[in-house]
Amino acid sequence: MSSPKSLLVQGYEVVIGFETHAQLATQSKIFSRASTAFGAEPNTQACAVDMALPGTLPVMNREAVAHAIRLGLALGSHIAEESVFARKNYFYPDLPKGYQISQFEIPVVQGGEVSFLLGEEKKTVRLVRAHLEEDAGKSLHEDFIGQSGIDLNRAGTPLLEIVTEPDMRSTAEAVAYAKELHKIVTWIGVCDGNMQEGSFRCDANVSVRKPGAPLGTRREIKNLNSFKFMQQAMDYEIRWQIEQIEDGFEIQQATVLFDPDTGETRAMRTKEDAADYRYFPDPDLPPLVVSREWVEQVRTEMPELPRQMAQRFVDTYGLPEYDASTLTQSPAMAAYFETAAKASGQAKMASNWVMGEVSRRLNAEEKGVEQAPVGADLLAALLKRIADGTVSNNAAKQVMEALWSGDGADVDAVIEAKGLKQMNDSGAVVKIIDDVLAANAEMVEQFKAGKEKAFNALVGLCMKASKGKANPQQVNDLLREKLN
Repeated sequence: MSSPKSLLVQGYEVVIGFETHAQLATQSKIFSRASTAFGAEPNTQACAVDMALPGTLPVMNREAVAHAIRLGLALGSHIAEESVFARKNYFYPDLPKGYQISQFEIPVVQGGEVSFLLGEEKKTVRLVRAHLEEDAGKSLHEDFIGQSGIDLNRAGTPLLEIVTEPDMRSTAEAVAYAKELHKIVTWIGVCDGNMQEGSFRCDANVSVRKPGAPLGTRREIKNLNSFKFMQQAMDYEIRWQIEQIEDGFEIQQATVLFDPDTGETRAMRTKEDAADYRYFPDPDLPPLVVSREWVEQVRTEMPELPRQMAQRFVDTYGLPEYDASTLTQSPAMAAYFETAAKASGQAKMASNWVMGEVSRRLNAEEKGVEQAPVGADLLAALLKRIADGTVSNNAAKQVMEALWSGDGADVDAVIEAKGLKQMNDSGAVVKIIDDVLAANAEMVEQFKAGKEKAFNALVGLCMKASKGKANPQQVNDLLREKLN
């Protein structure tokens, strides 16, 4: 892979790596049978294993391992035939055992990459690993009564921690990577991706350096739970680090939090290294063995991946890479487009409408494509009427408005009821053009003097005279023929 292109900020190169915690979509926890459902009353979904009561032992959740295999296959990673669980030792009120069960030396998923488009440029971020681990509980701070409580409902929730190389060189690239990873884990069904509920949490390791210099000291921004805050946090942290260096201070390795109210990061604690956690193999868990047969079984159950589908859209429908990448943001969006493209025979037009008019309306109403009032088959019927010249593109938007609002359920009926049928009678169009030319002799002279804007103005007058019913291309062709 070619080295990442740098985007210099005030003469400094930005270096970003990511650690992402994806909560696995299992019904029970990674080492117990307690539920993982979100929103329960505090401490109602914490069993004896989660609370580390004496005499309890962890038992591996097979489905969590299957999800790890699934993600490894999606990312082109190596699935270790044998991996080991370790105890990561630290003391915190919401960690009842005094250690977290994780993987250290031998993770189950090794290597891999995530590729995505940044504008029209293809980027690839290399992955170090993805390892299985349990989540900790949660400390609840009640400032108004000056007390804190511990909720262990999350304790033992299965996570995959996905770690990248420090390959990203701008905050835009880092956010694009996070969005692509989010798309992949939700597409293959290993994580619901709900960032507000903590199902997909990103930690950004940010440092700066002069071009060609060794890597700078990094600071880790923890628990970024929205793409908007992610960008704001990294942008602020970069500016802060550069200002510190320019003022003669050294950057100290630390864990920091982002405050969306102030738009600033603040240090939470000195950053620990692996040695500080005193990792050692967990004696209660045997090595995790993943047979090649199991991997191949999971492979047969995998859906078509977004990057594979995007390439198929390019090859089959002749779409630009940007269109194909945008249309494969979710399985529902991809299916909607493909149904409309096949039914209408107008793939590029379907792409334009799905990315444009349909997405605009969905975004305004904060709906997913599966909630679109106009189904893909109905959109296809409209696209056919644009393609055969029955309606203009502008008139088609009026038809879409009627269909979307429920004012009609049949494309042809709406066109007829609203009088939107396009005028394709060349004789009638010529008559309109003649009348416009006769009434605008000065504009005609301007065109003949080389002013192309005058031609566009005449086209507009012709369209207005036809009440928008004339075929714009036909007007253009006949008007230019008359003028020449």
